[in-house]
Amino acid sequence: MSRKPTIVRYTLSEVEALRERGEDPTRADAPEAESLGAEFWKSARVVMPSGKTSVHLRLDSDVVDWFKARGKGHLTRMNAVLRAYVDTQKHCV
Repeated sequence: MSRKPTIVRYTLSEVEALRERGEDPTRADAPEAESLGAEFWKSARVVMPSGKTSVHLRLDSDVVDWFKARGKGHLTRMNAVLRAYVDTQKHCV
């Protein structure tokens, strides 16, 4: 079963072209962000996220059901819980 991607990436020129055609992908009620200012961008740097590793993992059914019951993104939430645990343990050592 093939799923439609939930994340769509656009370049700035693609977004500008969509807006010119009246096909802006941004929600009409999306709030405008406050400018970060020139000073922020002087010291800004690109940080690439660390890679992901695919694993086969056997979990208790009730644990998986609990995460799934909260909607889409259950695997992302599981990863976030594990990330929080790892980060906490790093500070305990």
